[in-house]
Amino acid sequence: MRQNRPERRHGASLVRGDLVPDSTHDQRLLDRKGTTDWLHQDPWRVLRIQAEFVEGFGQLAELPPAVTVFGSARTPPGSEEYQMGVDVGRALAEAGYAVITGGGPGVMEAANRGAREAGGVSVGLGIELPFEQRMNDYVDLGIEFRYFFVRKTMFVKYANGFVALPGGFGTLDELFEALTLVQTGKVTSFPVVLMGRRFWGGLIDWVRSTLEATGKISPKDLDLIHLTDDVDEAVAAIAEAEDQRARWPREAPPPAVENEVADGE
Repeated sequence: MRQNRPERRHGASLVRGDLVPDSTHDQRLLDRKGTTDWLHQDPWRVLRIQAEFVEGFGQLAELPPAVTVFGSARTPPGSEEYQMGVDVGRALAEAGYAVITGGGPGVMEAANRGAREAGGVSVGLGIELPFEQRMNDYVDLGIEFRYFFVRKTMFVKYANGFVALPGGFGTLDELFEALTLVQTGKVTSFPVVLMGRRFWGGLIDWVRSTLEATGKISPKDLDLIHLTDDVDEAVAAIAEAEDQRARWPREAPPPAVENEVADGE
């Protein structure tokens, strides 16, 4: 016996009884009354996230080969680390790479400055923060993101490698995410260069004496990190990885990722 309950097609679903809404989607879309709470709800956020991906892909897809440079926003101009950033940006641009940074001050500004002064392409991928951080003046192409994870995707997708100069939590976050992507085979032949032996040496020692010594990583995982003080050596490491990646289709596929590193995800 058919029950006498109201029913309505609700998009791809069928609803009956008390679940039938008082209005249709079109009515609610065209209604000018009500609050604007919907602007801050998850379904609308999905569209904002989608829009950020589309904007990022559209702006960055035609970049020349690029390298992402990380480092502290607190590094003052005129310091040794700032000059290292300028030198890295300049050397990368002279080698034909676009330089991508977070677009902020400090080391980011330094790398963008070096690329710009060398006539290269200087890119900044900014992020909305609780405190004001403007795009630095040496950026030719700047994109502001709301969401960290969208921005991180752009840092990786359009880069041939990472160069990390001395930095804080943000730099460490990007560094270890990049290492995890390489370790688990999510990206292949992706060099990760640390500039500054004095700054990074203690971290590498801890990784070796604690993570490797207790079996948390494999000994070969340390080979994913290239530590140097030499700008030319950093650029050469990236160029060598690019050459290796270009040879893979003709020679052999990239090496398989062993199961022992799967817990890095």
